[in-house]
Amino acid sequence: MVAFQITLAAGAPWGAVAYGGRVVQDDGRLPIRYRWGSAAAAVLLAGAAWLVLATGGVVDRGPVPASALEGGAWVLAGFFALNTVGNLAGRHPVERFGAAALAAVLAVLCGVVAMMR
Repeated sequence: MVAFQITLAAGAPWGAVAYGGRVVQDDGRLPIRYRWGSAAAAVLLAGAAWLVLATGGVVDRGPVPASALEGGAWVLAGFFALNTVGNLAGRHPVERFGAAALAAVLAVLCGVVAMMR
């Protein structure tokens, strides 16, 4: 997902499968403000990946308390659950079925990692 958001931010013509397909331009790219949004999403998703890996003990958590990581993993589980609903409302089948399924799996996995603590 990080790579997908980076490619959207860079101007890949895949705007129809992002943001509900509602903001795609004629050339398939996203408008500049949505490209900035995709860049921000890539950074946030990379941070989410670190948080889950740190919560699971795969990478060093540094000075972050374990309880904060567990709470963050629960927040991510909720976020991805909500994201699943948003993706199901998308216009493009890739968003409705592919991205929704991925978000649902991420929600469950974040919950599992949070429960392991």
